[in-house]
Amino acid sequence: QVQLVESGGGLVQAGGSLRLSCAASGSRFSLFVMGWYRQAPGKERELVATINSGGATDYADSVKGRFTISSDNAKNAVYLQMDRLKPEDTAVYYCHHKTTITTFWGQGTQVTVSS
Repeated sequence: QVQLVESGGGLVQAGGSLRLSCAASGSRFSLFVMGWYRQAPGKERELVATINSGGATDYADSVKGRFTISSDNAKNAVYLQMDRLKPEDTAVYYCHHKTTITTFWGQGTQVTVSS
């Protein structure tokens, strides 16, 4: 069982920045993908960014050039630096941990961007 604890959400004005953190505990897998998804009210959950255990990253087109995902494998942590935030980035952001046989989600952290 992997537990994911997110932090760093909040309220920010458009153009501002936030940094999300996710700490994973209980992981025994050396090969995995961690990342961030988000869900806005009335919309489906969507991919924001992922990073695998080798360091390869992937981003949604809507956040490319504004968001940066990084990880600290020694701490089993993943981070999402969000710059030049827009009101449409407002959502609950969920940390995600996936291996070939397991999938785990964090409880979510609210990000609200005011115009």
